[in-house]
Amino acid sequence: MPFPLFESKQMNDQARSAAGGSFIPLADGITHYELSNDSPLPPEEGSGAREVVVLVHGFSVPYFIFDPTFAFLTQNGFRTLRYDLFGRGYSDRPRARYDIDLFVGQLHDLLDALRLSRPVNLIGLSMGGAIAATFAARHPERVKTLTLIDPAGAKAISLTPLLKAMKLPGIAEAVFGLVGSEGLLRSAAKDFFDPELIGHFLDRYKIQMQYRGFKRAILSSVRNHMLGSFIESYRNVGKMDKPVLLVWGRNDTTVPLAHSDLLRDAMPQAEFHVIEECGHIPHYEKPDEFNPILLNFLSKGV
Repeated sequence: MPFPLFESKQMNDQARSAAGGSFIPLADGITHYELSNDSPLPPEEGSGAREVVVLVHGFSVPYFIFDPTFAFLTQNGFRTLRYDLFGRGYSDRPRARYDIDLFVGQLHDLLDALRLSRPVNLIGLSMGGAIAATFAARHPERVKTLTLIDPAGAKAISLTPLLKAMKLPGIAEAVFGLVGSEGLLRSAAKDFFDPELIGHFLDRYKIQMQYRGFKRAILSSVRNHMLGSFIESYRNVGKMDKPVLLVWGRNDTTVPLAHSDLLRDAMPQAEFHVIEECGHIPHYEKPDEFNPILLNFLSKGV
């Protein structure tokens, strides 16, 4: 059965009523988020008690991409925050430049609004890695540790023909209107090594595509270099005395494993792990392998 007409709905309170999670107004719009263990546990009641972990998703998949990580961290006593970047999921699609300043500002404003003033353990996936690293470089006092999962930004990502077309004003809107939705779905499917996981994943991904402003946000993100190089942010992190965990899927075709060499040079303190037979999202595809690595890393500083 065909999916309902893409971008046929308006993002509003009615649309968000069945979304789950919480919503909070920030300077650039309403942000959809979920914060677990909102009342911190006493230190002796969990390995992650009183520790805050913040999950930053990637280019187009909203916060459900962190379902296994969020559940695991919560079960281990961490106060875990995940949220939808502007233009994705159930967050607003403001008419703005979808650049690094917008996304770093959203994270900064969200932490302030939720009164999370202590340094956080920041986890970034793909484009979220570039956001997390830039946030750490700009606000080092607010970050305790940095975990990067197949992060973008070691160098510019090689663009598909569809993504290249997105950079052309006028032409991009026409092309994206005709084939962009299916192109994004095909691109998201390539994140997996195991094809059996794709169907359910895409059913959830499509939901956000019903709401007006999604394609505009994606186009603006490409045009404003969110898939470009952020190597200076990573180098700035490398100059800091902050623990860094770097995890990569061996078979990632979105951000190839070879990019990890550049990041290990930029951040020599990084602890590095490769997950075998795994694509772009190892925390989602192989949580039984990823989660122990993450817990061991975070527990060192508890």
